[in-house]
Amino acid sequence: MSAESNEHALTDVVDDVEKANDDGAPAKVASVSRLEEEGEIAADYLEELLDIADIDGDIDIEVRSGRTYISIVAEDEVDNLDALVGADGEVLEALQELTRLAVLSATESRSRLVLDINGYRKERSGHLLKIAEQAVATVKETGQPVALEPMSAYERKIIHDAVADLGLVSESDGEGAGRHIVVSAD
Repeated sequence: MSAESNEHALTDVVDDVEKANDDGAPAKVASVSRLEEEGEIAADYLEELLDIADIDGDIDIEVRSGRTYISIVAEDEVDNLDALVGADGEVLEALQELTRLAVLSATESRSRLVLDINGYRKERSGHLLKIAEQAVATVKETGQPVALEPMSAYERKIIHDAVADLGLVSESDGEGAGRHIVVSAD
């Protein structure tokens, strides 16, 4: 490990100790400075990628709820970033994973950053909430569990939270690309 890597590791340990709870237990929240560093590394990586692809876009970084959120938005209405989203967000998911790998390579620490392009995730979240509501209504009407389409871990989290808020139970089932949610009454 390089001296710089050792310094980062030491900084993370010091941050954890300084953020210890009153009972001495380390805080679970990642330090804001570490998340900001993730954001800067991710933004640099994505900026370089946009330059190579000759695509214009503004990159915004936000840290909230212990996560780094990166957004790429079109500078002009004529700029089209849809190619970076792809069908059903597949290209977006791949770019997010590549960006996480770039952060891992630079920091030697896994990242939970979330990448959004032109508001795709926000729009998709609204659609996922409707799916969750429909599944809950069907389970309440029929009493039978409802299996949903396979989706990413991020999307499954949105569904799990929505189903819990609506008073039912959900669990992930399946493996790999076929991993999906089953909504049930208990």
